[in-house]
Amino acid sequence: MCHLTPTVRALQQAIPNGCSAKLLQPSQRLDIGLRALAGSQPMTALADDFDVSRKFVYQQRHKAQEALKQAFAPNGPPDDEVLFYLPVTKAWLQQVVLALILICRSSFRGAVEFLRDLFDCRMSVGTVYNIVQDAIQKARPYNTQQNLANVDIGAPDEIFQGQQPVLVGVDVASTYCYLLSPEKLRDAVTWGVRLLELQERGFHPRATIADFGAALRAGQELAMPGVPCRGDLFHLMQELEPVVGFLENRAYEAIAARSRLEQKQANQQRRQGRSDLVLSQKLRHARPAEDRAVNLAGDVALLVHWLRADVLAVAGPDTASRRELYDFIVAELRQRLPQCPHRLEPMCRLLANHREEVLAFAVALDQDLAALAQKFELPVTLVRQFFNQQWTDAKTPQRWQDDATFHQRLGKRYYPLKQALKHLARATVRASSVVENLNSRLRNYFFLRRHIGSDYLALLQFFLNHRRFLRSEHAERVGKSPAELLTGQPHPHWLEMLGYTRFRRT
Repeated sequence: MCHLTPTVRALQQAIPNGCSAKLLQPSQRLDIGLRALAGSQPMTALADDFDVSRKFVYQQRHKAQEALKQAFAPNGPPDDEVLFYLPVTKAWLQQVVLALILICRSSFRGAVEFLRDLFDCRMSVGTVYNIVQDAIQKARPYNTQQNLANVDIGAPDEIFQGQQPVLVGVDVASTYCYLLSPEKLRDAVTWGVRLLELQERGFHPRATIADFGAALRAGQELAMPGVPCRGDLFHLMQELEPVVGFLENRAYEAIAARSRLEQKQANQQRRQGRSDLVLSQKLRHARPAEDRAVNLAGDVALLVHWLRADVLAVAGPDTASRRELYDFIVAELRQRLPQCPHRLEPMCRLLANHREEVLAFAVALDQDLAALAQKFELPVTLVRQFFNQQWTDAKTPQRWQDDATFHQRLGKRYYPLKQALKHLARATVRASSVVENLNSRLRNYFFLRRHIGSDYLALLQFFLNHRRFLRSEHAERVGKSPAELLTGQPHPHWLEMLGYTRFRRT
């Protein structure tokens, strides 16, 4: 049904190539926008009803939508209206100083400037220092008295401030920082002493995960013999990927070199009518060199891809099969070692020396799958097949055909086992990403200070462990602090733990 008035039709017919949109009344434009918002009919049908284009219909819908937003937008108070009154006390100013330093990562002089410019309050740098020192004395007992028995998998690492090493340790599940200690050395003895001190507070993890630093691993072996230290796959791939990139760039350079020689030879033949013997000799060597470079780059890239996607993936075969595949990849890399020894030799040595550490996660995964198989009274092979099937691409039809087969075969055990396997996949730790994340946050504090000491780090450790997460990819962490996640027990706000009374609007 067309809603154009007879007058509009007459005008349109009188004007050659007339545009109906220009002749529409404001009420008709409003009608188009409202009907487009309602979605009661397709845009094409609505455009035909009014003899306009779909673009014009979308424009009217956008105008109507913006009008609705403005009509229902809350009218906020004027900028100069008093929202609430704040009782400024000495204790409140102390809380502001601590919040600026810990939440906003401000320097001492930044806190002084903030109070001067916004509150017309004069405070010396020495006063700020005294406020921080008082908070340190109150915070230190929370760090030293925390029971660490609930740490399941620890992630130790090292970070540097200038030339000073800082030993860091984080619980993977809760992100609780159980170690933040500045040291003169980062040798095995230092690591061993710190780990022994942690054991006095109940630190007995099932395993740890770290990079391939020799001192760290030797110190753990001294202090906690028998506790496996898994290899961090992130650091492993960080060592392998640059080699792949180097070989690919070298292959592109070989292709470009051969192409330039062929272009020069073609120009020589066009100008002189014959080939240049020197160029021909160079091309005779350039083409095989190009083939070798391209084949080597492709082979190494494929082997590294197999290592990452098949051997080191969560879904995959049992540990024995992974070891065989791992050794096969290392052997294939060794065969190609003479073609690029300065790059492939360190790669082969790294892979050969740390096979068991790298595959340690697979050993734990086999044990967990066996436990689930026993719990659900199923063969381990079936549980593993179901586990691997969950990682198949959801866009492939075979995924859902296999899923239906497992559903029929497992019956009532299908959904409980699926949830258990999903939880197992999330709990399988292959990288020390959590400690790398903490290190990135620590650097934001470290760059403000040339020298850091144990006092400042004690306050920083307390703050990071007792501040609550505003957001997280893990829903169970939102609104909770690492200390609450570790212990399962709530605690007051970190300012209240330091003896302050927080301001609350009445």
